[in-house]
Amino acid sequence: MRDHLLALTAIQQHLALEAYEKAAAVAKNRLGISALNSHNTLYMARFMPTATQQIDTQMHKATIRFVTIVQEDGLGGSTNKIIAKSLAGVVQQCAAYHSSYRVHP
Repeated sequence: MRDHLLALTAIQQHLALEAYEKAAAVAKNRLGISALNSHNTLYMARFMPTATQQIDTQMHKATIRFVTIVQEDGLGGSTNKIIAKSLAGVVQQCAAYHSSYRVHP
């Protein structure tokens, strides 16, 4: 989870510099579906309630949408509003996840 925060920070830094391809690569590699193995997600999932697992899946899907928007539109002059809204969708899933699943009460 900490790496997710670091990845979100890196994505925002790349977007601020209009380095869209780098932002998309960080999102894809560290937050996308391909990141599941690197974060030991299958092991951790067995400790999570089903609803929390679904939120986690939605975060990865939101990341795929973000990557697609940045790759297809970011370089072609997409508005920052569209990119920001898409990234907010990823962060929204993170917030929902951490609001619903806690190791400590």
